[in-house]
Amino acid sequence: MNKVVKDAKEAIKGIENGMTLMLGGFGLCGIPEKSIAALYDAGITGLTCISNNAGVDDFGLGILLKKHQIKKMISSYVGENAEFERQLLSGELEVELNPQGTLAERIRAGGAGIPAFYVPAGYGTEVQEGKEVREFNGKMYLLEKALTADFAIVKAWKGDTMGNLIYRHTANNFNNMMAMAGKITIAEVEELVPAGELDPNCIHTPGIFVQRIFKGENYEKRIEFVTTRD
Repeated sequence: MNKVVKDAKEAIKGIENGMTLMLGGFGLCGIPEKSIAALYDAGITGLTCISNNAGVDDFGLGILLKKHQIKKMISSYVGENAEFERQLLSGELEVELNPQGTLAERIRAGGAGIPAFYVPAGYGTEVQEGKEVREFNGKMYLLEKALTADFAIVKAWKGDTMGNLIYRHTANNFNNMMAMAGKITIAEVEELVPAGELDPNCIHTPGIFVQRIFKGENYEKRIEFVTTRD
Protein backbone atom coordinates (compact mmCIF):
# COMPACT_ATOMS: atom_id res chain seq x y z
CA MET A 1 0.00 0.00 0.00
CA ASN A 2 1.49 3.33 -1.09
CA LYS A 3 0.76 5.91 1.62
CA VAL A 4 2.73 8.80 0.12
CA VAL A 5 0.67 11.48 -1.62
CA LYS A 6 1.89 14.49 -3.54
CA ASP A 7 0.61 17.33 -1.37
CA ALA A 8 -2.11 18.57 0.99
CA LYS A 9 -4.64 18.96 -1.80
CA GLU A 10 -4.33 15.28 -2.66
CA ALA A 11 -4.20 14.26 1.01
CA ILE A 12 -7.59 15.77 1.88
CA LYS A 13 -9.46 14.04 -0.95
CA GLY A 14 -12.56 12.36 0.46
CA ILE A 15 -13.17 15.00 3.14
CA GLU A 16 -16.72 16.17 2.55
CA ASN A 17 -19.12 18.75 3.94
CA GLY A 18 -20.40 17.87 7.39
CA MET A 19 -17.58 15.53 8.39
CA THR A 20 -15.80 15.41 11.76
CA LEU A 21 -12.08 16.19 11.76
CA MET A 22 -9.38 16.00 14.42
CA LEU A 23 -6.53 18.49 13.97
CA GLY A 24 -3.38 18.13 16.03
CA GLY A 25 -1.09 20.63 17.69
CA PHE A 26 -0.94 22.78 20.79
CA GLY A 27 -1.58 26.47 20.33
CA LEU A 28 0.11 27.15 17.00
CA CYS A 29 2.82 24.57 17.67
CA GLY A 30 2.65 21.42 15.58
CA ILE A 31 -0.54 22.29 13.71
CA PRO A 32 -1.07 20.81 10.22
CA GLU A 33 -0.67 24.15 8.45
CA LYS A 34 -0.70 22.83 4.90
CA SER A 35 -3.78 20.63 5.34
CA ILE A 36 -5.72 23.46 6.97
CA ALA A 37 -4.83 25.72 4.04
CA ALA A 38 -5.99 23.01 1.63
CA LEU A 39 -9.32 22.70 3.46
CA TYR A 40 -9.69 26.48 3.19
CA ASP A 41 -9.02 26.43 -0.54
CA ALA A 42 -11.40 23.50 -1.05
CA GLY A 43 -14.24 25.43 0.61
CA ILE A 44 -15.49 22.41 2.56
CA THR A 45 -18.20 23.49 5.03
CA GLY A 46 -20.28 22.22 7.95
CA LEU A 47 -17.23 20.74 9.65
CA THR A 48 -17.03 19.58 13.24
CA CYS A 49 -13.44 20.20 14.32
CA ILE A 50 -11.84 18.56 17.35
CA SER A 51 -8.74 20.51 18.33
CA ASN A 52 -7.24 21.80 21.57
CA ASN A 53 -7.15 25.33 20.17
CA ALA A 54 -9.08 27.20 17.49
CA GLY A 55 -6.05 28.95 16.03
CA VAL A 56 -5.80 32.73 15.87
CA ASP A 57 -7.79 35.11 13.68
CA ASP A 58 -5.59 34.84 10.60
CA PHE A 59 -3.84 31.50 11.05
CA GLY A 60 -4.55 27.86 11.78
CA LEU A 61 -8.21 26.99 12.26
CA GLY A 62 -8.91 30.73 12.49
CA ILE A 63 -8.96 30.96 8.69
CA LEU A 64 -11.65 28.26 8.48
CA LEU A 65 -13.71 30.06 11.12
CA LYS A 66 -13.52 33.33 9.21
CA LYS A 67 -14.88 31.60 6.12
CA HIS A 68 -17.64 29.93 8.18
CA GLN A 69 -16.45 26.46 7.23
CA ILE A 70 -16.69 25.16 10.81
CA LYS A 71 -20.11 24.34 12.23
CA LYS A 72 -18.96 23.03 15.62
CA MET A 73 -15.76 23.18 17.66
CA ILE A 74 -14.87 20.60 20.33
CA SER A 75 -11.97 22.25 22.13
CA SER A 76 -10.29 23.17 25.37
CA TYR A 77 -8.53 26.52 25.01
CA VAL A 78 -9.98 29.04 22.58
CA GLY A 79 -9.15 32.42 24.12
CA GLU A 80 -6.86 33.79 21.41
CA ASN A 81 -9.41 34.03 18.62
CA ALA A 82 -11.68 37.08 18.47
CA GLU A 83 -13.69 35.68 15.55
CA PHE A 84 -14.33 32.50 17.52
CA GLU A 85 -15.66 34.61 20.40
CA ARG A 86 -17.89 36.62 18.07
CA GLN A 87 -19.39 33.53 16.43
CA LEU A 88 -19.92 31.84 19.80
CA LEU A 89 -21.73 34.83 21.32
CA SER A 90 -23.83 35.38 18.19
CA GLY A 91 -24.91 31.73 18.05
CA GLU A 92 -23.25 31.14 14.67
CA LEU A 93 -20.92 28.48 16.05
CA GLU A 94 -21.72 25.46 18.21
CA VAL A 95 -19.05 24.94 20.87
CA GLU A 96 -18.32 22.05 23.23
CA LEU A 97 -15.66 23.08 25.74
CA ASN A 98 -13.72 20.44 27.67
CA PRO A 99 -11.19 20.56 30.48
CA GLN A 100 -7.88 20.04 28.71
CA GLY A 101 -7.06 16.72 30.36
CA THR A 102 -10.57 15.45 29.65
CA LEU A 103 -10.25 16.35 25.98
CA ALA A 104 -6.91 14.54 25.75
CA GLU A 105 -8.31 11.44 27.44
CA ARG A 106 -11.46 11.42 25.29
CA ILE A 107 -9.26 11.34 22.20
CA ARG A 108 -6.89 8.74 23.65
CA ALA A 109 -9.84 6.56 24.64
CA GLY A 110 -11.27 6.83 21.14
CA GLY A 111 -8.02 5.59 19.65
CA ALA A 112 -7.81 2.77 22.20
CA GLY A 113 -11.36 1.57 21.59
CA ILE A 114 -12.61 2.57 25.05
CA PRO A 115 -16.14 3.98 24.63
CA ALA A 116 -16.36 6.03 27.84
CA PHE A 117 -14.70 6.67 31.21
CA TYR A 118 -15.28 8.51 34.50
CA VAL A 119 -13.38 11.66 35.43
CA PRO A 120 -13.77 14.14 38.33
CA ALA A 121 -12.91 17.28 36.30
CA GLY A 122 -15.95 19.44 35.64
CA TYR A 123 -18.19 18.07 38.39
CA GLY A 124 -20.37 20.85 39.81
CA THR A 125 -19.81 23.11 36.79
CA GLU A 126 -21.53 23.65 33.43
CA VAL A 127 -19.42 20.80 32.09
CA GLN A 128 -21.57 18.40 34.14
CA GLU A 129 -24.80 19.30 32.33
CA GLY A 130 -26.47 16.28 30.75
CA LYS A 131 -23.82 13.78 31.88
CA GLU A 132 -24.13 10.72 34.07
CA VAL A 133 -22.66 11.21 37.56
CA ARG A 134 -21.38 8.45 39.83
CA GLU A 135 -19.61 8.31 43.17
CA PHE A 136 -16.40 6.34 43.62
CA ASN A 137 -14.67 6.18 47.03
CA GLY A 138 -16.56 9.25 48.23
CA LYS A 139 -15.73 11.39 45.18
CA MET A 140 -18.08 12.40 42.35
CA TYR A 141 -17.21 11.64 38.74
CA LEU A 142 -18.67 12.46 35.32
CA LEU A 143 -19.06 9.95 32.52
CA GLU A 144 -17.22 11.24 29.45
CA LYS A 145 -17.56 9.63 26.04
CA ALA A 146 -14.62 8.89 23.76
CA LEU A 147 -13.98 10.92 20.61
CA THR A 148 -13.22 9.64 17.12
CA ALA A 149 -13.26 11.36 13.74
CA ASP A 150 -13.79 10.69 10.06
CA PHE A 151 -10.30 12.09 9.44
CA ALA A 152 -7.45 12.85 11.83
CA ILE A 153 -4.96 15.36 10.44
CA VAL A 154 -1.60 15.55 12.21
CA LYS A 155 1.77 17.24 11.79
CA ALA A 156 5.05 15.46 12.52
CA TRP A 157 8.71 16.40 12.34
CA LYS A 158 9.84 13.25 10.55
CA GLY A 159 8.00 10.43 8.86
CA ASP A 160 8.81 7.54 6.58
CA THR A 161 7.04 6.13 3.56
CA MET A 162 5.28 3.55 5.75
CA GLY A 163 3.70 6.31 7.85
CA ASN A 164 5.84 5.96 10.99
CA LEU A 165 6.04 9.36 12.70
CA ILE A 166 8.32 11.24 15.08
CA TYR A 167 7.12 14.48 16.72
CA ARG A 168 9.29 17.22 18.16
CA HIS A 169 8.87 18.51 21.69
CA THR A 170 5.57 20.38 22.20
CA ALA A 171 4.28 19.27 18.80
CA ASN A 172 3.76 15.83 20.34
CA ASN A 173 0.74 17.23 22.19
CA PHE A 174 -2.53 15.93 20.70
CA ASN A 175 -0.93 14.87 17.40
CA ASN A 176 0.13 11.46 18.71
CA MET A 177 -3.21 10.49 20.25
CA MET A 178 -5.26 11.95 17.38
CA ALA A 179 -3.34 9.85 14.87
CA MET A 180 -4.89 6.79 16.53
CA ALA A 181 -8.45 8.11 16.68
CA GLY A 182 -9.25 8.86 13.04
CA LYS A 183 -10.87 6.43 10.63
CA ILE A 184 -8.40 7.87 8.12
CA THR A 185 -5.25 9.61 9.35
CA ILE A 186 -3.38 12.16 7.25
CA ALA A 187 0.16 13.08 8.32
CA GLU A 188 2.09 16.04 7.00
CA VAL A 189 5.79 16.01 7.81
CA GLU A 190 8.80 18.28 7.50
CA GLU A 191 11.10 15.43 6.52
CA LEU A 192 10.02 12.30 4.63
CA VAL A 193 12.52 9.44 4.52
CA PRO A 194 12.50 5.91 3.10
CA ALA A 195 11.13 3.10 5.27
CA GLY A 196 13.75 1.75 7.66
CA GLU A 197 15.64 5.00 8.17
CA LEU A 198 13.91 5.99 11.42
CA ASP A 199 15.18 4.54 14.70
CA PRO A 200 12.33 2.24 15.85
CA ASN A 201 12.95 3.32 19.46
CA CYS A 202 12.21 6.95 18.56
CA ILE A 203 8.92 6.41 16.69
CA HIS A 204 5.89 7.94 18.44
CA THR A 205 3.13 6.89 16.02
CA PRO A 206 3.50 3.51 14.27
CA GLY A 207 2.67 3.58 10.58
CA ILE A 208 -0.29 1.21 11.00
CA PHE A 209 -2.32 4.21 12.19
CA VAL A 210 -1.47 6.41 9.18
CA GLN A 211 -3.14 6.06 5.78
CA ARG A 212 -1.72 9.12 3.94
CA ILE A 213 1.52 11.03 4.33
CA PHE A 214 3.14 13.94 2.49
CA LYS A 215 6.06 16.31 2.87
CA GLY A 216 5.09 19.91 3.49
CA GLU A 217 7.18 22.87 2.39
CA ASN A 218 7.89 26.34 3.83
CA TYR A 219 6.21 26.02 7.22
CA GLU A 220 5.53 29.34 8.95
CA LYS A 221 5.62 27.91 12.48
CA ARG A 222 4.14 31.03 14.00
CA ILE A 223 4.58 31.80 17.69
CA GLU A 224 1.36 32.63 19.53
CA PHE A 225 3.00 34.99 22.03
CA VAL A 226 6.44 36.36 21.15
CA THR A 227 8.22 37.31 24.37
CA THR A 228 11.50 39.23 24.09
CA ARG A 229 13.57 41.51 26.25
CA ASP A 230 15.37 44.73 25.44
